Parts: sequence; structure tokens; C-alpha cells
Amino acid sequence: MPVKTDTEVQLAVYMERLDSYIETQAQLNKTLVSGLARVDRELDDLHGWRSKVYGVKTGVVALALLVLHASAVMASFIGISTWMD
Repeated sequence: MPVKTDTEVQLAVYMERLDSYIETQAQLNKTLVSGLARVDRELDDLHGWRSKVYGVKTGVVALALLVLHASAVMASFIGISTWMD
């Protein structure tokens, strides 16, 4: 069995450390990708809620304008009817 030189031993240690580093980076990349996917889903949910809130807000404003307009029309009818008497 041939005896390994110091350079071959250092190269083997370096290669093992490199393999470990690559494996760690691959796991980190998987973790980052899953985290970014979760953030993307949460942003989509937030955009959905934002759209719903804007829809409700628009509906409330439209209803308020309708009530205001109806009360103004009714007040004008009452004003005209009392003025005519």
C-alpha cells in the first residue's frame, strides 16, 4: 500500500471540507427558497385582504353618498311642500 504524501492528505481534507460546505450551502438554499415561497404566499394573502378592504371601503362611501343624496331629496320635497302651502 503506497504511503500518501502530505500534499495528498491536505488535498483530501480540503476536498472533504469543500463537500461539507457545498452540502451546507445546498441546505441553506432550500431553506431560503422555502422561506421566500412562504413570504410570497403571505403577500398574496395580504393583497387579497387589501382588495377586500378597499371594496368594503368603497361600498361604505357609496352607501353614505346614497343616504346623503336621499336625505337631501327628501328634505327638498318637504321644503317644497311646506313652501307651497
